[in-house]
Amino acid sequence: MISHCVFVRFKSATASSEKLAIYEAITALKDVIPGIIDVKCGQNVSSEGLNGGFLDGFIVTLDSIEARDEYLAHPQHIDVGERLIGLTDGGAAGLLVFDMAT
Repeated sequence: MISHCVFVRFKSATASSEKLAIYEAITALKDVIPGIIDVKCGQNVSSEGLNGGFLDGFIVTLDSIEARDEYLAHPQHIDVGERLIGLTDGGAAGLLVFDMAT
């Protein structure tokens, strides 16, 4: 399995409703892209202070590396990704992506 972890630094003007809408769009990918096992989204709740300004994030669990690659290339993922980048501080620099084999 692959845990596709994405940490987000939203623009300060991003409304809670916009965050919720993008998380709903990310979660909805599970219904259209094969290989997605689970999606979790939310705010950072760590008290360590080591988040580097990334206060939100999501984890997409996929059943294989091949499923991850198909997910990344899927047109609906690309559309949601472009929407997400439009909400982040600094565009793609407002994202931290980390994939881990589990």
